[in-house]
Amino acid sequence: MPGDDEASDRPRPDSVRPRPDAKQPEPPSEGTEDFARMLEESLGLKFHQEGETVSGTIVAVGPEVAFVDIGGKGEATIDIAELSDPDSDAQVKVGDTVQAIVVSTAGGLRLSHKLARGALTRQRLNDAFQAGLPVEGRVKKAIKGGYEVRVGGQRAFCPISQIDAHFTADPSVHVGQAYTFRIIECKEDGKELVVSRRALLQEQEGERAEEIRATAVPGAVLPGRVVSVLAYGAFVDLGGGVQGLLHVSEMGWSRVENPSELVRPGDEITVKVLRVDDGRKISLGLKQLQADPWSTVAERYKVGQALTGKATRIAEFGVFVELEPGIEALAHLSTFAPTGKKGGWKAAVQPGAAVAVEILTVDLERKRIGVAVLEEGSARAAGAGARVEIVPGARLTGQVERHENYGVFVFLAPGRTGLIHLSETGVERENDLRKAFPVGTDIEVIVLEIDPAGRRIQLSRKAVLEAREKSEVREYAEHQDQAQAEGFGSLGDKLRAAMRPSKK
Repeated sequence: MPGDDEASDRPRPDSVRPRPDAKQPEPPSEGTEDFARMLEESLGLKFHQEGETVSGTIVAVGPEVAFVDIGGKGEATIDIAELSDPDSDAQVKVGDTVQAIVVSTAGGLRLSHKLARGALTRQRLNDAFQAGLPVEGRVKKAIKGGYEVRVGGQRAFCPISQIDAHFTADPSVHVGQAYTFRIIECKEDGKELVVSRRALLQEQEGERAEEIRATAVPGAVLPGRVVSVLAYGAFVDLGGGVQGLLHVSEMGWSRVENPSELVRPGDEITVKVLRVDDGRKISLGLKQLQADPWSTVAERYKVGQALTGKATRIAEFGVFVELEPGIEALAHLSTFAPTGKKGGWKAAVQPGAAVAVEILTVDLERKRIGVAVLEEGSARAAGAGARVEIVPGARLTGQVERHENYGVFVFLAPGRTGLIHLSETGVERENDLRKAFPVGTDIEVIVLEIDPAGRRIQLSRKAVLEAREKSEVREYAEHQDQAQAEGFGSLGDKLRAAMRPSKK
């Protein structure tokens, strides 16, 4: 067999060590140190420990063992049975790469291909148990309380709690699978074996967890698997058992009412790390990997624009209207015409209904859009016509909104409310304004003054009454003039007729 004679002629590590009773040599010179180093390299004296994992290339194959080059001039042996897979017809050949574990250093290095692939002796299984080395096995069938596993031709039992790192809802998913196990019980010299896959997975997850935590920094984009979905979000496994929370508010630019409609347990998703608190709590985001619709709002939405949206929810202070996914506007309660009933404005819209709105304000910095719900059937709701022009001297009809000690507020248009001061109401001070102007009733006013920002609008009811009175006086005077002109005309006709000679 290639390598046998060469291996037998090599000095063992013990043979190059000085004996205690031997005379100690003089300190070596620089040339002697170089010679010793080259000798060691040429002989490939490399010490290994049992349980160490090594990689090598098969350099020779014999009837029972194969020789593996594990670096330098050193070679190790491994049983052919270790490299043969009973479920495969593939043959071991020179040049194959193998990863194995050192199981013995006595009389040369002896390897095991994870103590797995082939018929193993009970002694070898017992050695694996004592050393805590992993073994490979195939799950044959599910039985009461766990699974029957074949390890190197030997029957072993794996409790159902030890087959995976997580709960297994369907036991059949593991049947027929080849896994790496650790022997946790070995009785009667290997006759009775209890194995665990979970122990190895947890060790691997521990190593993987450290790697994940090192990469899970704010801004990092990582793959993950949805573990569970709750009302406030979803927990995502980033690997190695490291989990982060994907809050419902970070799932999409549009409002997500039910997280389970967007993700489900087992879904593979890509998330972005938003925050890492105390080095343990990881906050994740999904919408950050999508385009922000607010980036183009300035180009697409203008004050005064009429469009259609969907009422999403009603709050105590107004109605939220979705203009598009990720763009939600607020129709404040002050933009609704008064009804005279507390909360009566809420009847104007229903959640989920399509509504016509007019844009009143656009705040890009705070990402807020203010709108007003337009009355169904109005010209503005249909996208035509112009806004109510509120300028000094304009005569408008509004609705009484509320009363204060100093006057009456009148709703003129969505977002536009004016004040009739007490002195401009046309009502005596001793009279009750609430009876004179009930909330929700129509009232005709004249605009007296408006500030440049259009916020403070001064109105007058008295001016309307005065204008109406002047109009009535003017109409009466015109009527009298016309009546007099008609009266004088009739009298003249009679006089002329009387003075005209009669015909006989």
